[in-house]
Formats: sequence, C-alpha cells, structure tokens
Amino acid sequence: MAEAAALVEITRGPFVEGTHRGHAVVCDARGSVLAAWGDPERITLPRSSVKILQAMPLVESGAADTAGLGTEQLALACASHNGAAIHTDRVAAWLDGLGLGEQDLRCGAQMPDDGPARQALRAAGQGPCQFHNNCSGKHAGFLTLNRHLGGDAQYVDPAHPVQRAVLDAFEGLTGETSPGFGIDGCSAPNFAASLRGIAAAMARIAGAETVLDGTRRDAAIRLREAMALHPLLIAGEGRACSELVASLGKGAVVKTGAEGVFIAILPEQGLGVALKIEDGATRASECALAALLVRLGVADPAHPMVEKRLNPHQLNRAATVTGEIRPTAAFYAGGAPL
Repeated sequence: MAEAAALVEITRGPFVEGTHRGHAVVCDARGSVLAAWGDPERITLPRSSVKILQAMPLVESGAADTAGLGTEQLALACASHNGAAIHTDRVAAWLDGLGLGEQDLRCGAQMPDDGPARQALRAAGQGPCQFHNNCSGKHAGFLTLNRHLGGDAQYVDPAHPVQRAVLDAFEGLTGETSPGFGIDGCSAPNFAASLRGIAAAMARIAGAETVLDGTRRDAAIRLREAMALHPLLIAGEGRACSELVASLGKGAVVKTGAEGVFIAILPEQGLGVALKIEDGATRASECALAALLVRLGVADPAHPMVEKRLNPHQLNRAATVTGEIRPTAAFYAGGAPL
C-alpha cells in the first residue's frame, strides 16, 4: 500500500506552514490508471461525490420518465445543495407532484448554508426542515424510485430495494464488489470502493456513448448532462462545484463529498478523476481538483473560478495577504500536461 502523497501546501510568507496529504487517480473507462499519487487502491467512502451513481437507478428503472422528471430534477438528484430557495422550492414541488411531502423524507433537517435562507428562517422564528438538507434532492430521487418499485417507507435501509438498486449500479460502474458501507449524514448507506474504481466509474460515465449499453448508457448521459446544464442546482452560489462546472463547459462535471473527496467526469477526454485528502480538508480537495483539471487541459488556470481554488490567497484580519494555498510542486509539476 502506497503512502499518501503531499498534494497541497499552505504558505505564510516564505514558509510552508502546513501540508495536506492524500491520494488521487485519473482513469480511463477500462479502469486503466493514467496517473496516480498516493495509493489508487485506497478503499474510500466517496460520500456525496458519487450521487450520480446513487441516481442511476432512478433513470435506468424508468421511474424518472414515469414521474415526468426534467433536467432540473435530475440535477437535484445528484446535488449537495445550499438549501436556497432555488433548491428547496423545486424539491417541494417535485414531491408534491408525487403526492408526497417533507414528512416522507428520511434525510433529516439541516440548517441551510445559503445566507438568505438562514436569515428568512431566523426572521420567522423557525428552524430548518428536511427540504433544507443538502441531500433532499437525492432523497426525492429515492422516493421517486421507491414509488416505482413499490417499496416500504424506509427507503434508506441498506436492504431496501432502492438501496439494492443503488448498490447494483455502484458495483456495475466501479467494476468492484463493494467491501461494505457507512451510514452517511443523510442516513442513506454510502458504499465503499477503491479510488481507482471510483475514477473508473466516472470515466465510464464520461465515455458512456461508447462504453456503456442500453438504459445504463442513457441514464449516465442524461444525469451527466443535467448536472452540467444546471451548475447552481448541484451546489449553489459561491460553491466550488457550481463555479467550476460553470467554468468548464463541454459537459464536464465535478462533484465534492465530505471528508475531502472529489470526482471529475471529463467527456471529451473519456476520463474520470477521484481524489481523497487524508485529513478531510475541503480547502485542499478543491485545490487538488483544480490542479488536476489544469494538468488534464480542461481548465484554464487564469479563469477566476479556477484560480480561486488553485492558488487562493490567505488573508489576515486586516485583509493583508499572508500566504497562499497551492498544489505542491511534485503534484502540480508546474501545470505540465498529464
């Protein structure tokens, strides 16, 4: 097992004050490794980075079409959103169209990350509800699939038909038998795989037109394109996923997950990326992902939304620049193409 590699460093003046270590891998649809740092076989809980895999049965089964879902709902099924009105209103309307409501969700309430939404709740003297949960779109997708399958109300049970369908898609696309799962923050099981398997799954979605067949091919394309079409729905204002997807174009998709995980789906190259920062730091996973996108030739390092993650300045309380967050020289190699 390879040791974690130094991927991102934090500077203060001329000094490197801290280092974030982790693992990263770039794969093609055959599962071949194009480039790797650390251990590509590291077993990882991908958390929310693989919501596109969790949404696959929603489309494959025909449930999405039966319910008349459009691209906005498909993007929300893959989202970790801010709980802004653009998210919660759409999820509420989606469930209302199914004859369901907030009480049918099993994700739990969460204070929204969106500032106006938080202020509105405080002004009204109210707490958050389950629509505000960043995973409520994914759970609306689970409920839509559950309606189609005729399962019971506890759709987050790992033995439930909904989660068995998710596991089937997860293992089919990673090409691995999952060694197990953890229960995610939204109460759904989160299946584990190697980083190489996760990257290969994203590469298969990237190249779905030529490497997948039938309903799985169609589901991969529809979900990938929905995420690319609605970057603000998959995260929100100021979020890395939304800003990077909006900057990339060409149908490329990136998605974060808790504890320092990130994936990228790159259709023009037919490649997938997966990375994990060992200490779970988001600032490091965003920087490392930006570095990989630049080295793979899909992101312009001078684009404001890319530069914002690739080399963000560190400011003190007087707004003086004291240092920066940057990829390590060994990882970034000066932006040299992979």
